[in-house]
Amino acid sequence: MIIEKNSALLVIDIQQEDCKELREENLNAPEWTCIRNARRVLDVFRAKKLPVIQVKEVHRADMVDFGRELDGSEGIHCMEDSPYTDYAKLTYPIEGEYRITKRRYSAFFGTDLEILLKGLHVETLYLIGGLTDVCIHYTAVDAHQHDYHIRVVTDAVAGSGEEAHNYALKAIQYLQRDALITTADVESGGIS
Repeated sequence: MIIEKNSALLVIDIQQEDCKELREENLNAPEWTCIRNARRVLDVFRAKKLPVIQVKEVHRADMVDFGRELDGSEGIHCMEDSPYTDYAKLTYPIEGEYRITKRRYSAFFGTDLEILLKGLHVETLYLIGGLTDVCIHYTAVDAHQHDYHIRVVTDAVAGSGEEAHNYALKAIQYLQRDALITTADVESGGIS
């Protein structure tokens, strides 16, 4: 697979909070597979010197920015004063990578992501991280609506459950038939 030269990688919500429940004795958990594969994809983008945009969810201590989010299945999470809100160590941003803080599911909503992408002349967005059925899905939908090509690396994303993960991937593929790829696809690609 060829990685387009006007591409960028969105590393979405790979944060310490997502890793704190994972233990070394559970290295085969789907979340660990996602994070290990995310690192492999990240290494490709770094080696090719393509833009990497690290996105993390952060909420204020007074919880004023949660909005309706707590009406669903999620509890209080990603608080700005928690060390678990920081980026995960395995995929931690390095110098030269862009950082975006978001308050909602989509990385586009209420952030400067669109300005950054236009400045970088990005046409194709590669997405890794989580959750497939929440932040990956809503970011992919917004990217589609902003006329970006989307590539979701299916084995470098994890959902809230297997069924939700699979349904989200089907919904994304409905939007763009070439949207779903794998880590191996990314690793085998040159730049066009």
